This record gives sequence, structure tokens and C-alpha cells, in this order.
Amino acid sequence: MQKMPCKPIPQLLVSLALLLTTCLPGNAGIGTAHINQDAASLKATSAGSCVPCDQFNRLNTLVRDGKIGRPAAREEFFRLTPLLKEYYYQNGGRDYPQSDWVFPLKGYSSRAIDGGRRHGYEPRGYDFFAGNRHTAHPSLDIFIRDQNRDDRDDQTGSFVPVLSLTGGVVVSLESSWEPGSKLRGGKYLWIYDPASDALVYYAHNRQLTVGLGAIVSPGDQIALVGRTGLNAFKKRSPTHLHITALKLGNGALTPENLYPLLLRCKTL
Repeated sequence: MQKMPCKPIPQLLVSLALLLTTCLPGNAGIGTAHINQDAASLKATSAGSCVPCDQFNRLNTLVRDGKIGRPAAREEFFRLTPLLKEYYYQNGGRDYPQSDWVFPLKGYSSRAIDGGRRHGYEPRGYDFFAGNRHTAHPSLDIFIRDQNRDDRDDQTGSFVPVLSLTGGVVVSLESSWEPGSKLRGGKYLWIYDPASDALVYYAHNRQLTVGLGAIVSPGDQIALVGRTGLNAFKKRSPTHLHITALKLGNGALTPENLYPLLLRCKTL
């Protein structure tokens, strides 16, 4: 598939200034050298194949690490999402109805989802813009058969592929988590699906198998299930995929309970 190059975005420098001047904690501790270093880093990403993906990934990292104020982050977030949508369709992306969505673990079904009345889904108090400090669990955990905690399915002896639930474009990721890091999601990725106008988060992966800007369809492999992340790495934690869906609309990000949808998904 031929990729159409993204053109430089005129608002890049303005957005950069907005991002860097609202860093937390407090602007007083940020020197000119630090700002120049961040500016050079963000400018360098514009040479990649997907400028809005690079910018969104950079923004997500600032949000994740608590280095940008919420109003500025929100403004930049909603500036970038139309550009991500444009990139997706320009590069061969298409709309997939929910009837085409695929259960996100190969060889598994909805029976692997955490049990209980709410299946672990608790959205109250969640705020995307709180980053790694957010509370609540607006998510589902899907467990694999891994009694000895080696990331492998006990029946097949193989690692379990993580599949994209929806179509979309990979807009943010972290592929270099190491034990001792306080990052809760470990090796994660975010996929933006323009058809449903939603962001889907896949966390605790052992390995990512797609890169930033990749266009995916339902059922495409995007990672391998793992145990990365502050709590997921602990021996007491069963090996699982942590999945979250956030709907965009009216200037807000609203968690969506995927459980009813996953009950109807195709399995591979």
C-alpha cells in the first residue's frame, strides 16, 4: 500500500509552545535549555511518516508523565484528532462496522474476561488527562491460561497474539518498559478508530508488533500478551490483556464498557 506523505502542520510551533509552557509541576522550574531540548525532540518527529501520530504520541507521553496542564492537553488533543482521521483515510483506512470487530485475544473468547457483576469495569473518577496518576478502572481484563506466569498459553506453549478489536491507526505506544518502572501500562499502544470515533488502549503487552502510524484492520495482530507494568509484573497478578475504550465527543473523552460488544465479537 502506497503511503501518502504528511505535510508539515502550520500550527506545530504554536502547539509546541502551548505544550511546553504549561508543563507540570510549575513553569518556574523549566529552563530555556530544557524547552529548547523538548522543541528539538518534537521537531525531529516531524520527519516521520505520520506527523499527527508523532505529535499525538508526544502529547500522550506528556499527559502520561504529568508534564502538561489539562486545559492545554485537552486543546491539543482535539486539534490533533481530525488530522489523525485525515491521515487514516488518506492511507487506505476504511470504516468497519461493529459486526466486523474481532475479539482481541487469538484463541480466546469472552469467557476469558474478568468475572463479577461489572467484570472489573469501573469508570467513576477516570480522567484521561490525569495520565499515569488516574484512578478508577474503565477497562476490562482478559486473562490467558498461564499458571506459571511465563507469558505463554499453558495448553499451546506459545505466546498469545493480541488482535486489534477495531480498524484504526496506531497513534501512541510505549515499547521499552523495564522492571522497576512505575509506569502502570507497561508496553502499551493506543489505536484511534475514526469509524467509531474512539480510542482503544491495549496494555501490559510482552511485545508490540506494529509501529506508530500503522493502519490496522479488525483482527490484525498488534502485540503479544505479557506482564509488563507496575502491578501486572508482580507474581501475584495473572497474565492478562488490559483493554480500554474511550469515545470522543463534545470536547470530552468518555469511557465505554466494551463487555456487551465483546460478547458478540468474532473470535479467531
